[in-house]
Amino acid sequence: MSVTDSSRTHLRLPGDPPGGPRAAAVWGIGVAVYFVAVTYRTSLGVAGIDAVERFHINASALATFSILQLLVYAGMQIPVGLLVDRVGTKKMLALGVVLFTIGQFGFALSHSYGMALGSRALLGCGDAMTFISVLRLGSRWFPARRGPLVSQLAGLMGMAGNLVSTIVLARLLHSVGWTPTFLGSAVGGVVVFVLVLVFLKDHPEGYAPPPVHHSGGAYVRKQIVESWREPGTRLGMWVHFTTQFPAMVFLLLWGLPFLVEAQGLSQAMAGELLTLIVLSNMAVGLIYGQVIARHNAARTPLALGTVAATALAWGTVLAWPGQAPMAMLIVLCAVLGACGPASMIGFDYARPANPPERFGTASGIVNMGGFTASMCTLFAVGLLLDATGDNYRIAFASVFVLELLGITQILRLRARAHRLESERIVASRVETVHVPATA
Repeated sequence: MSVTDSSRTHLRLPGDPPGGPRAAAVWGIGVAVYFVAVTYRTSLGVAGIDAVERFHINASALATFSILQLLVYAGMQIPVGLLVDRVGTKKMLALGVVLFTIGQFGFALSHSYGMALGSRALLGCGDAMTFISVLRLGSRWFPARRGPLVSQLAGLMGMAGNLVSTIVLARLLHSVGWTPTFLGSAVGGVVVFVLVLVFLKDHPEGYAPPPVHHSGGAYVRKQIVESWREPGTRLGMWVHFTTQFPAMVFLLLWGLPFLVEAQGLSQAMAGELLTLIVLSNMAVGLIYGQVIARHNAARTPLALGTVAATALAWGTVLAWPGQAPMAMLIVLCAVLGACGPASMIGFDYARPANPPERFGTASGIVNMGGFTASMCTLFAVGLLLDATGDNYRIAFASVFVLELLGITQILRLRARAHRLESERIVASRVETVHVPATA
């Protein structure tokens, strides 16, 4: 076992929070907020065809919904990371819930394209405040060695929100209609808002972080620059960039139209395949979390292996003459399910590279990666569909361009990031050995 592996299994750093049932309960409230946010984020993925009819728009205009939502989300990541480090998790989650719930209410009541766009932008702003806050909450309530598993579990519960979209909202949409479906789902935001206000705490008693001295713009620049200087932060961003977006693009918008219009499936069957992505994501997330918690060196092979499998599955489906066989579509969706868990690996590079008071900022930088890639791909697919007369084979080929870019950056950064992380772990072990037993 390497130094890195053994440290993850046995090392208890000074000042590590104890974890335990109370930690799980408090963290669970944060995860519930993320669950609701993902449900709202992905609700358009099952309503794309209905949105075209409701707002009388084309493919590019439909893509603008998700592009704007992700543009706001990605643009908010560094500001949110800075604010989480500065004001704490509870305030950020509460504000996020208010914004994404108002956005979902607005989307439910929208009859014009402009109002619907504004609602999705507001939703994206609130959504942007959730995941980084949940990651920071986990780092404050659980020992560092639990970090990979806690991150994967958070991602897994988020995908459960996606499951609500693909199963529950999709059926409600076609049985009770647009407004009742989205209004009903918005009630979830009200429930988690109350839970956050009443029960959520930023950290356990006795484990408050050291005070951070803020000095306006100087503090902001220092947080961003020092986080970006770390090769682990940049490597994490590129891992997130390369692994997340193929499944995100498929689930968020273009999967259902592709399966229905290009592959000739019914909406019900297409919805089942989208559900398969979510179920695969949840299963793979549990496996990846356990493997990385025990064998830290598995991070890069898992990330690159997921990218390779995704490219192979996509290439096979797109190269198939005519409509692909159902078995091939099932394999594609099962493989896409690994993209979310693989993207969580990016945070496992940033976490040990940054001190706790900078973790929110570093997480924001990492989280920008996948959502920036998703936004670019959503835009490219929409443009190519309109330009080629709905040729999905050409439109989805844009996936390979971004994957190639991401792989080159991962290979460029990984050696230095791994070396610096190993040096820090050795130093931490030496420090731990010299900590008195009563500390």
